[in-house]
Amino acid sequence: MNEQQTTLRLLAQRLADSAGLRGKEDIQPVVRALGIGDGDAIRVGDDTAAIKVDGGWNLLACEAMLPAFIEQMPWFAGFSSLWVNVSDIQAMGGRATAVVDALWAQDAGQATLVLDGLRAASALTGVPVVGGHANLQSPHLALSVSVLGFAKQLLTSFDAQAGDQLVAAIDLRGKQHAPWPFWDAASDAPMERIRADLELMPTLAESGLCVAAKDISQGGIIGTCALFAESSRVGMTLDIDAIQKPANYPLEQWLCTFPSFGYLMAVPPKNVDALKDHFIARGISAQAIGSIDNTQTLAIRQAAQREVVRDLSRHPLTGCASSARQTLSA
Repeated sequence: MNEQQTTLRLLAQRLADSAGLRGKEDIQPVVRALGIGDGDAIRVGDDTAAIKVDGGWNLLACEAMLPAFIEQMPWFAGFSSLWVNVSDIQAMGGRATAVVDALWAQDAGQATLVLDGLRAASALTGVPVVGGHANLQSPHLALSVSVLGFAKQLLTSFDAQAGDQLVAAIDLRGKQHAPWPFWDAASDAPMERIRADLELMPTLAESGLCVAAKDISQGGIIGTCALFAESSRVGMTLDIDAIQKPANYPLEQWLCTFPSFGYLMAVPPKNVDALKDHFIARGISAQAIGSIDNTQTLAIRQAAQREVVRDLSRHPLTGCASSARQTLSA
């Protein structure tokens, strides 16, 4: 085994043990305890719940901020709490309608730091905060935000097919929030640009250029690929030399970074160029970064070498794959 082969194998091993990937395993006991997933009319394991109604789908999701994150960066945690919810709606081909928040803080001063960030994200995106819950006599600081949206045409995590290409669209204009693995391409961006960018995913869904997508989340590209592959019961192989990243950003770190504006899409080869053009025209990086097959493994590739990161058929992350491939009819 040469040096390059050894390096790729070690990278695969480290990615398999990354916190973002391992953290997704927490979903399994929750799914089991609630008895949801298999056979349910509303599928579990996507970026949002999708509820069929006349003319499309109502979309519903919830996010909570990591305790250490909200303690260390309260304004950005408040901002992120709305932004990540909007991103989940986008990944489903939808447009966010409104959010509600639940906030616990020791006093009004501590709460205001968080709420200022939430208000800034609302103003930037045009998504209103319409209610929620507050407790300003709490011994700890905590925040959860829920979002409602609507999609005329749905994108899901369940419909990637063998033979599709894996396309990543990521806004590389931004800054890192060290020591957290967060790339912020939103908080300092112009409102007009952000609101136009937020039309990209719904437009692509309605155009039919792709039918399967996932928001790049806390697990980064590698963790999101694992979730995507598990839900669709497919395998995904990332070509690490094809992955675009910010200058001087270490590749391994980038693979585990939450990129703020970032989506993975499973795209038929004939549609890849047209889909990429939508993002490139907005100044957003878009590139085919991998292939999709029937192996149910997550792998990385460099030149002719391929190393498995995780065999999802033997070691599932969320346990939601069994609910995949169900009909979306009401």
